[in-house]
This record gives sequence, structure tokens and C-alpha cells, in this order.
Amino acid sequence: MRTFFPSESGKESQLNALNPPLLLYNWYDLFKKIKLEVNAMRKSKIKVLESLIKVPEPPILPFYKPVDYVKVLAQIHEELELCPPQEQSNLYLLQCQVFRGLGEVKLLRRSLRAAWQKANSIHEKLIFGAWLKYEKQGEEHISNLLASCDKCAQEFGPVDILTQLPIDATVSRTHENISMNGNEIPRNVSFRKQDEKVDCDRQKISSLSAPFHAMLNGCFSESLREDIDYVTGSLNEVPTHLLLEILVFANKFCCEKLKDACDRKLASFVSSREDAVELMAYALEENCPVLAASCLQVFLNDLPDCLNDNRVVEIFRHADRQQRSIMVGQASFSLFCLLSEVCMNLDPQLDKTACFLERLVEFSENDRQRMLAFHQLGCLRLLRKEYDEAKRLFEEALNAGHIYSVAGLARLSYIKGHKLWSCEKLSSVICTVTPLGWMYQERSLYCEGDKRWEDLEKASELDPTLTYPYMFRAATLMRNQNVQAALAEINRVLGFKHALECLELRFCFYLALEDYKSAICDVQAILTLSPDYRMFEGRVAASSGGSRISRSGHVENWTTADCWLQLYDRWSSVDDIGSLSVIYQILESDEQKVLNCPEAAMLSLQLARQHASSDDEKLVYEAWILYDTGHCEEGLRKADESIKIKRSLEAFFLKAYALTDSSQNPSSSSTVVSLLEDALKCPSGRLRKGQVSICQVNFLFYPYLN
Repeated sequence: MRTFFPSESGKESQLNALNPPLLLYNWYDLFKKIKLEVNAMRKSKIKVLESLIKVPEPPILPFYKPVDYVKVLAQIHEELELCPPQEQSNLYLLQCQVFRGLGEVKLLRRSLRAAWQKANSIHEKLIFGAWLKYEKQGEEHISNLLASCDKCAQEFGPVDILTQLPIDATVSRTHENISMNGNEIPRNVSFRKQDEKVDCDRQKISSLSAPFHAMLNGCFSESLREDIDYVTGSLNEVPTHLLLEILVFANKFCCEKLKDACDRKLASFVSSREDAVELMAYALEENCPVLAASCLQVFLNDLPDCLNDNRVVEIFRHADRQQRSIMVGQASFSLFCLLSEVCMNLDPQLDKTACFLERLVEFSENDRQRMLAFHQLGCLRLLRKEYDEAKRLFEEALNAGHIYSVAGLARLSYIKGHKLWSCEKLSSVICTVTPLGWMYQERSLYCEGDKRWEDLEKASELDPTLTYPYMFRAATLMRNQNVQAALAEINRVLGFKHALECLELRFCFYLALEDYKSAICDVQAILTLSPDYRMFEGRVAASSGGSRISRSGHVENWTTADCWLQLYDRWSSVDDIGSLSVIYQILESDEQKVLNCPEAAMLSLQLARQHASSDDEKLVYEAWILYDTGHCEEGLRKADESIKIKRSLEAFFLKAYALTDSSQNPSSSSTVVSLLEDALKCPSGRLRKGQVSICQVNFLFYPYLN
């Protein structure tokens, strides 16, 4: 989830909706103080900083977070091997939610793709296909590349619903006869229209009106006929408004074949949201599954924009059980799982978000689905300060087996002034199950002094990826004027995780210490990772902060040549943040922007592919794009095509990297080393060869390290 509760990673570009982002300074007030009280700031900058540093409490994340990930993933794997095919897609959806809680985006997408491939119905196919597309927003620009690979071509394309939903067998059922006054009367009657027949149930039609009863069961000749010339003309020539009238008639008088023909013809007309909104009403009213599926596809392929349309939202919100069955079959949980996630990313506080999560709870079919649905809705109620309802939902999730929901209960108890209960509740959980880092982190919020510090140290020991403990310790050390220790603490986490909130914290430390060179390095790294990132409670764009420092005259401006020299130095010393900062400066001065590195590396690869100077180079970038979007085999084929044109370090390195990431066979390490040796034989810069050499050393020593 992108904006509802950010995972603690460098990908997040927007603000935490439940717990406001790091508010260390009021930007405008700070610069006003710098301008009016420069001398005073220099003498007491640490004292001013002490009153401004605020590290927010860690958020309660709306994710499925089991205590034992290995056990849960193993159970899912075992169930996938034993369960019938129609249950596999739901298991892959659960697997996807596990990976979301772990922050494993690539594995999450792999699970979604598997759910899409194993879809049990056209509705699941539409839902998981749209979900994949939503997860890969921004990759539509490479759809032409994906289309060149037969295996990838379907991911962004529409589904042919008419072929996926064959004509119901009951429409073409065999004719049976009934006896009336000694005469055999056909049970079914067909109303003929030129060369086509519309099969109907004689008794159902006759019960609709007195004229029909007299014609089909009375003394008229039609009572003994199987075929009656009644409707003439071709649907191909009928305008939409007349098709709708025929559809209503066919449904009312049980003309199943005519109804199906209208259903399919109208489905072929759905091409826009306006069409879908209008025709979905007819589809639900007249029980037209093909038309409903076509409208659903338009809505889902238009995510997230369609959920800003109240007409679309109302269709999803108010569909009753029968209408929901027509629209989405048996895939209600999957549908509302997708809709609620998209809505939470748009704005978690809106009523439609709560409504979709309520439906998600309603359509949960087992404990694992219920624990996710209850926990997510509990997080939303907590955000909206609906504390009593949030407590009930967290308790439901906990009773279903979701231990992480105890963090929500503890936070609610703390809000109501029962700090001791929160501490004791977390202590009880720690003693009952295998303790995890988040448990100690959460308990630290309800402790003071050394006990709090100890819990945070334990949290970091159990889960070094949690950013809050580092930030709290760094902020505390800075308040105590232990500057070097504070910087060392925040550097611990930035050494392996480029979390935006931690970069922002260090940026503010440097700013207060008037180390403007280091401060602008951090803000440039932030902008390289996430160009739209906003700091200080979202009131200031990070780009604005960098510009102000650059214009202040405190930072030396580098030429392009200087930047490349600095980049070499930083790569050589494995300074990732410094490297990102230098790349940002190169891009600012490079009109072509060939080396772009915004939030996702994908955009960098797209632009690199666009500006490639040769076919072999272009193929390498296409191979990386395919590999990074989960199409490893297709990416390797592109790399081989590139090597056939020209042997290059980049192509061999890609093959080695992809093989390392995708192969589970330890013996593949020898193949990887061989590929790296081939890479080193190709002409390239010292930086690239140095990286390949380091990888080669790692693989040579790998057997001894294990």
C-alpha cells in the first residue's frame, strides 16, 4: 500500500496517513530564525534543535503479519500442492498478502501473476489482471516491449470475455414434450427470426400473460408447434437503444437465446467508463453476465481513476447478493480486497474506503481472510478515531489468529490512558510466542528511560530493518548534544536501508549543524529515490529544500567533469547515498538525462533504452526491463540476442545476475562465475569492471561461506 501506512522502505514517496511523517522543523519558521537570529543560532543550535526534533510513533501497518512467516509460507505451499485447482488463486492471493507484509514487492507481484494464471473464472482473471496492472503503474510505457514477448503480451491487454464466457448449456437444452388432452405438446417452443431460433420454456412464457397462455396452450395451432415465426430481423442492424428494449423483453418472456444474443451484442459496445456505468445497470437488472463482466473490466482497467467517480463507487457499494453474483461471480473477496487497497492509497479517511473494507469483512470465508479484513478495517477505524469500533475489530482479528493486531489494542489502550495495560499486554505476547522485533518496539512506547532503550535495542537485534529504534536513539543522542553518536546511530540504518524518513532526519541534523554540503547530499539522494517526496509534514517539497540550500552560497557547484570524478570516488568507497546525490547533479545539468534514476529504477531503464546508441545496447536495457518486471526467461533471451550482435560486459553481467536470483541450484554458481569471467574480457570502464570483479570474488568464496 502506497500511502495508507508506508512500509519502512526507501520506496515511499508520500506521507504516512495514520502517524504523520517526521516533523523535525517547521521549514519556514526555521529559515526565518536563520535569517533574523543567525548569531544566536550558531551559539545555541543544539538547544534549538532539542525543542524541534519529533520522532513519530511507528504506525500500525494494515498488513497481514504472521508471527512465523516461514511456517505460514510453508503451509501455503503445501496447500497449493494438495488443493483442487479452483482453490489455488485464493491461496496465491494470501501468499501475496504475506509478501506485502514483508515488503517483498517482486515476490508479491509473482504471487499476483500466479493468481492470474490460476484464475478459476473470468471474474478472477479480470481482478488479478487489473491488480497486476495497478501494481505496475508506470510500466504501460513499455507495453510495446512486453507485447513483443508472447508470454507477456496478455498482461496489459483486454480479456476477450465473449470467448471466456461460452453460451450457457441451458440455452441450448434438448426439447421435451408434455401431454395435454391426449396431444403431445413440446415442452419448449422456439420463436424463429429468419435463420435463427430463440428457445423458450413454453409454460414460463404462457404464464406471463393471458394472450401467451391462449396461444401456446389453447386451441391455436401454435399450441402444437415447436417453431413459431415471431421475431424477424438481425441484431447486427439494431441500434443500442432497441437492443436494450429487446433485452428487457427477452428477459421478461424467458427468451433465453435472444437474451444471450442481446447480452453478447451489448457487451461488444462497452468501450468507455460512460458506457460501462450506463450498461452495468441493465446488466444487473436483466441478469446479463457477459455484459456485466465487460463493464467490470472497463472499471478495473481504469483503476485508480474510476474510484473517483461516485457512480462507479455506488455500483460496487450497493450491489446486493444477486447483483454481485452477476457482476463478479464467486470472486467477491478478491474484488473488494483490490478495491479497498486502491481506496486506502487514494484516501484512507473517505467513507468509500470504510465501505469497501466492511464488504471485505462481509465476504471473508475463512480465518486467514477474516484476520486480514478485520485488521485492515481496525487500522482504518483507528485512523478515523473511532476507537471503540477499532478495538472490536482488532479483537476479532486477534481471535482469528492475527497476533500483530495486539499492537492496535495496545495503542488504543494507551490513547485511553491505560499505559500499564499496554505494556503488560505486549509483555504477555512476548512470553507466549516467539518474540519479534515489532513486539519490543511497540512495548518501548509504554516504557521510560533505560527500559525503553533496552526494548529498542532488542527490537533492532531481532529486526534490524525497523527504522523507528534508530531514529529514536539518534534523536535522543542529538538532544543530549552527543552529535557524533547521533550521526553514527542514524548511519547504522542508512548503511543498508535508504529509508526516506531516515535521510530526512539526517538532513535536518546536518542543517542544524550548518553542514550544508552533507545536507544537500541527503536531500538530493531523497529526490533521486523519490522526486515527489515532501518533508516537514508534507508542507515542503524536498526539491524546494535542495534549491534553497543551493542558492544560499554555502555549497560549491560542480561541473559535469567534477561530478564524474566524485561519482567514481563514491562508487569506489561504496557510498550509495553519495552516488545518488552526484547522479542527481549530473541529471540536473544533462539536457538528455540519459542516466535517470527517479523513484524506480524502471524509469531509468526506460530512458536508457530510449537513448541507446546501438541495437545491442538497446537489447541489454530491454533485458533488464523484462527481468525487473518478473519476466526472467524473456530477459535472458534478450541478453543472448545482444551477445550475438556484440559481446558486452553488461549483457554477460545481466545473465549472471538473473541466474543468481532465479536459480535454486547451488551448482549454478560455477556458471555464474564463468559468465562473470566472460564479462571481464569485454571492454568497459573501470567502475563496471570493479563491480563485476567484486561479484566474482563473492561467488568464488560462496561455497566456503556456507
